[in-house]
Amino acid sequence: MIHPSRQGRPASRASSALLAEATGLARALDLEILDAFVAPLRATRPATLFGKGKVEEIAKACAATSADLVVVDDALTPVQQRNLERAWNVKVIDRTGLILEIFARRARTSEGRLQVELARLDYERSRLVRTWTHLERQRGGFGFLGGPGETQIEADRRLLAGRIKKLKAELAEVRRTRGLQRRSRQRVPYPTVALVGYTNAGKSTLFNRLTAAKVLAKDILFATLDPTMRRLRLPGGRDAIISDTVGFISDLPHELIEAFRATLDEVREADVILHVRDMAGTDSAAQSEDVAKVLAEIGVNADDGRAIVEVWNKIDLLSADVRADLAERAVNVGALAVSAVSGEGCERLASAIAGLIDDAPLRTFTLANSDGEALAWLHRNGRVASQKQSKGTLIVAARLDCQALGRFEQFRPSALAPLPRP
Repeated sequence: MIHPSRQGRPASRASSALLAEATGLARALDLEILDAFVAPLRATRPATLFGKGKVEEIAKACAATSADLVVVDDALTPVQQRNLERAWNVKVIDRTGLILEIFARRARTSEGRLQVELARLDYERSRLVRTWTHLERQRGGFGFLGGPGETQIEADRRLLAGRIKKLKAELAEVRRTRGLQRRSRQRVPYPTVALVGYTNAGKSTLFNRLTAAKVLAKDILFATLDPTMRRLRLPGGRDAIISDTVGFISDLPHELIEAFRATLDEVREADVILHVRDMAGTDSAAQSEDVAKVLAEIGVNADDGRAIVEVWNKIDLLSADVRADLAERAVNVGALAVSAVSGEGCERLASAIAGLIDDAPLRTFTLANSDGEALAWLHRNGRVASQKQSKGTLIVAARLDCQALGRFEQFRPSALAPLPRP
């Protein structure tokens, strides 16, 4: 595992932390790490990325450890990847290829597999030249051009282009279906809450805590990939839909962002976005910046009027003094400190979500004691705050959004009391 450290370029975090993250990605694929180090990079070489001396030094390290694979924690061009494989006599993959491999292994749903395959084909399309170098010596036709090698490459490119076009069409259908599902939820309507954050920040654990779901939650990078949606019961009786989305990471491959736009639409359309941060980690601030960059790339920012709330997770791993200081900072910036594992702060989080989405006024409804149908309707379509009997009638205080209120006025027009004067 090699992390190239470009000298002279400002970095948001230490090279050692980036190397540790890269080794975590490799371990997520069950790879055995024989050696991992930071390689200073004064200047980028177009042919090999590293200088000649460093290439020779790494070749000796590969021979000494009998390595089968070298992971370069950077983006390699097809030419650089091919030349390094020749120089080191091992298979070489870059950061993008490593992340794509993780995504390919973790995808479970048909949509996830489609998205990963599209990203992989976009990535491999520019690397076809590596596969057919053994045909470059074969010449044919007129002049010095043409020949079986180029014919094979062009044929493969056409096959890839056709497959990519088909995948994009299938994902467009997925996007259309998601849009229909979203509009049907808006007719009910259910407000939506999206969990976003850096990978391994504890989103899935928090999702399970809030919804009693059993989504896979493990202490590895990209433990979950496919999005999951569940009903979230909030204080006051309001229901919402909460979605657990794919985790973000620094230098997330552009191919993945493009391929996962159908999934990330759930984030863009959410009424409330919960940005989950790992406050027990050393790079929480830098990770937050990386998440903000990805959100901006998909069209989500704090200026569009939606509520974006920071959830400071993993406070159970902090000392008492650090937790006290963190709680004070959270109040000052409007964040919420929680522990998804112990449940500490999760009730406050649920109440905060309810306050953000519950903007309907509290209304009073007068029902007959025997009118169980109307009472059940209010519980099903609104948020009942209280109910009490008074002189043979049932007084119900509830919140209904505009659409539900209009339907109830047709259902029981005489039960609605006027709003009190302000």
